[in-house]
This record gives sequence, structure tokens and C-alpha cells, in this order.
Amino acid sequence: MPLVSPSALMLLGVNLGVIAAAYAGDWSLPTILVSYVTQSIIIGLFQAKKMADLTVFSTEGVKLNDHPVDPTPQTKHTMVVFFLLHYGFFHVAYMLVVLSWGAVDWPAVAGSSALFFANHLFSYVVNRAAPKQPPNIGTMMFSPYVRIVPMHAFIMLGAFVAGGSHGIVVFMVLKTLADETMHLIEHKTGMEVG
Repeated sequence: MPLVSPSALMLLGVNLGVIAAAYAGDWSLPTILVSYVTQSIIIGLFQAKKMADLTVFSTEGVKLNDHPVDPTPQTKHTMVVFFLLHYGFFHVAYMLVVLSWGAVDWPAVAGSSALFFANHLFSYVVNRAAPKQPPNIGTMMFSPYVRIVPMHAFIMLGAFVAGGSHGIVVFMVLKTLADETMHLIEHKTGMEVG
């Protein structure tokens, strides 16, 4: 995959657009974080779709109830359901924390969410046909979590340090760099996340 793919460029453009909108609109910290939690939910939904779409996949190293599993439709179904439940619970907890921090500009969240959804739909469609080796479903299940580490770190530490709009913009830029890096890694290694 070239370093500058159409999906990577679109991801960068969407992230820069959200940063510009947040800065120009003086978005509150809860508005920014709800936007990113929503993006993370979108990433998870597309990941679940990619896992459900698999016809050939590896289960090397994957265990259920401490037993290795075969790459069967039942294994795939179990992995997708487990991922949706775990990832969903994780994001409900994030959302509850963020919503307790103050008012959210819901129209701004709706706009950024629409952009993030369009970006991930585009990436899904464009990268779906790319030739690749059969992916490991266990790696696919856990790889979306890597993308949300910057958001998690910011919620735990950054909100108390980034007291003004400059600190928030720095966080948003770092998050954008993490998005771009993970996009390249995922599509280069076949983890298939965005």
C-alpha cells in the first residue's frame, strides 16, 4: 500500500476538518471527546462488519475458554458477538464519563460523526478489494483498541492538563497522527480497521 492512499488522505482531511471546526467553533472538551468516542464506535462497527464478512481467516493463537479454535462460521460469529459486547461496554463507560463533564454541542457532534462515518465507509469500500492474506480474526478483534489509546490517555490525563484551546488542539493533532499511523499499519499488515 502506498504511503499516500486515497483513504489515508480522506482520513487526514476529515480529521483536519474536525480540528478546524472545533477550533473555530470553540467546542467544549465534552463536545470534542463525544465526537471522538462516536468515531471510535463507528470504527468498531465497521470492524465488526469486516469480521462478519470473512470467508477465509486464521485463528492461529486464538482461544475460547482456553481451547484453540478452528476457523469456522461459529467461531467467527462468537468472535463478532464478543467484540461487539466488549467494545460496546467499553464505549458506554467512556461516554458516561465524558457526558458527566458538561454540556455537549450535539449538532457539532452530528456533523463530525457524519464526516467520520463517510470516511470509514469510503475506507471500507476502497480497501475491501485490496489483495491480502487471510487475516487473523483475533488480531482483527483487538486492533481497534490500539486506535483509541490516545483518547483514553487524554480522558485520564489530558483533560486535567490541557486547560485551554491550545492544549485541546495539541491533543487533536496527536490523535490525528495516531489515526494516520494506525491506518497505514492496519492496511499494510491486513489488520483491517479503517
